Amino acid sequence: MPGLMNELFEQGPSPVDRRRWLGQTLGAFAGMTLAHRVGATPRQSRTFFPGFENVRVETSDGVTIHAVVGGQGPPVLLLHGAPQSHITWREVGPRLAEEYTIVAADLRGYGDSSKPPGLSDHSNYSKRVMAQDQVDVMRHLGFDTFALIGQDRGGRVAHRLVLDHPDRVTRVAVMDIVPAHYLYHHVTIEFVQAYFHWFSWLRPAPIPENELVAQYEARARSGAPLSPAQAEYQRTNQNFEGAHAMCEDYRASASIDLIHDEADIDQRIEVPLRVLWAEVGAMDRIYDVIEIWQGRGTRVSGRPMPGGHNMQEGAPDEVFAELGSFLSGSTD
Repeated sequence: MPGLMNELFEQGPSPVDRRRWLGQTLGAFAGMTLAHRVGATPRQSRTFFPGFENVRVETSDGVTIHAVVGGQGPPVLLLHGAPQSHITWREVGPRLAEEYTIVAADLRGYGDSSKPPGLSDHSNYSKRVMAQDQVDVMRHLGFDTFALIGQDRGGRVAHRLVLDHPDRVTRVAVMDIVPAHYLYHHVTIEFVQAYFHWFSWLRPAPIPENELVAQYEARARSGAPLSPAQAEYQRTNQNFEGAHAMCEDYRASASIDLIHDEADIDQRIEVPLRVLWAEVGAMDRIYDVIEIWQGRGTRVSGRPMPGGHNMQEGAPDEVFAELGSFLSGSTD
């Protein structure tokens, strides 16, 4: 979220009236591209994951999840954060594929996965539903059990997945998060200042959606050079559909997800849980990250990492080494 999100907010909002938003958004939802309907292969994935296969899986509630699959060995599912997609793993996933079968998936609402309009209670963007998407993907690929690694929003989906489907996950790593239930029940000024978008994006549609789209449009007009990865994130996020999906993800975290979390607040993660967080980052500065997670699991280990919030992009060598050790069992 820091990085691209900071760049977006620095450019400031440009409001669009509600009537225009409704017309454009409904048009976008009604006219989803043929690629989403028939399962076309995004060419960008071949660039970032050479030798990997693109797959598109229709889940149990009818959305389509895009993923790339490569390598051989025990299966590992990689989940990304916001506003990224599976390509955030481009420096780590192919290297892990030398020993593991790597599945890097776009979460519902991100990348080239479906971006359905949010329901009134935001339940179709709950982490429970997003976790079920990924279980469906792995089952479709023939994997009943798998290791699971999630960064940022992907870490929140991973947390819910291992709670709802404990028999499917052999080990799980989460990167630069603490549980959302803890955050919303321990709101401080430091949290609000570091993660102001958590509150900004909860506002009713289309207010934050308008702002996000306007900021992406301003960035495109500026002509500022983009790296291939930044250009790809821009491609999948710059429209109303993408902005709305991301806002719905955050709205779900502050509503339906809290209901689910409260219902199983005493449930513990029994498989090995590795917790990584950005050294001198906001999580490191505000929270005792490892202590919080030790209250959620029975076999918890972890440490701070270089590279910032998106450490898989900022310090890929260190993240590759750390995850390789964890997947082999040497850091349990």
